[in-house]
Amino acid sequence: MVGTEDAYTAEPFVPRRGGLPALRRAAADCRGCPLHREATQTVFGAGEATARLMLVGEQPGDQEDRQGEPFVGPAGRLLDRALAEAGLDPADTYVTNAVKHFKFTRAEPGKRRIHKSPTLRETTACGPWLAAELARVEPELIVVLGATAGKALLGSSFRVTQVRGTVLEEEIHGRPERLVPTVHPSSVLRAEDRDGAFRGLVSDLRVAAQALG
Repeated sequence: MVGTEDAYTAEPFVPRRGGLPALRRAAADCRGCPLHREATQTVFGAGEATARLMLVGEQPGDQEDRQGEPFVGPAGRLLDRALAEAGLDPADTYVTNAVKHFKFTRAEPGKRRIHKSPTLRETTACGPWLAAELARVEPELIVVLGATAGKALLGSSFRVTQVRGTVLEEEIHGRPERLVPTVHPSSVLRAEDRDGAFRGLVSDLRVAAQALG
């Protein structure tokens, strides 16, 4: 692992040259923070470098950790449905997470792995991977899925409830970017009014579709 506890960073593992395949290969060996110790594998982004839209979530879940691909669990299936209803083709997006390893806890040994939100230190340590993905893909628009992704990209003062469904223009990792924040699809699955929460997600994604033109 690189540095002291206060200086975790993936930076030494990120190749300066090469495209997304080179990044994905290098990320498999990342030891920039402690999360790699318990996770099954690194879960890097997926999609084409030509994608106009990048979707950034929090971290892999249990199914993503097992399969090695982002957004393949229940939240990912819901997200694909919401994208389609908003007029966005999931095949034309690049999907990734602010953190590339699954962070979890167990109530008891051998029991189901329970998602645990990454800390600011962990999202910061993983930031060089996200910066490298942005540099390779150069998306026209970023959809920010939830509070953790928003804080990773826009700082600790980010509040998804205050800016969801709006088009923001910010400098991210030295590049001017346009972003549309919304909730993470997993929050829709947890909502008491799931239908209403889903409609809200679709409405935000329609703002992204209009921004892309």
